[in-house]
Amino acid sequence: DGLAAFRTFLKSEFSEENVEFWLACEDFKKTKSSAKIASKAQKIYSDFIQADAPKEINIDFHTKKHISQNISEPTLSCFDDAQRLIYSLMAKDSFPRFLRSEEYKELVKKQQNGNQKRWLPFL
Repeated sequence: DGLAAFRTFLKSEFSEENVEFWLACEDFKKTKSSAKIASKAQKIYSDFIQADAPKEINIDFHTKKHISQNISEPTLSCFDDAQRLIYSLMAKDSFPRFLRSEEYKELVKKQQNGNQKRWLPFL
């Protein structure tokens, strides 16, 4: 529920690509097949990294260049620097605003109501 609320919040701020990129990287790092590593890496690159990508993330030139130079032979750690940058951006900027948002307040209210019902089964 928390992730869904955070995604809704990011969508309202036109920055949902950040959490989508972070989740894609988490999924990518669990990839076992070397054939899938190459195809998943290319998908992440084309969706989030390359110039004019449909969900282009805001990362610095050096990080982008490093990924671009190594995408032809990707490793499971090839997006780690970019993922750290995006995580830091969300932690310092988006998430604090989310904690003050209506989406978060609704989530807390929903959780509190759910907990009351669990402890008072006759409600």
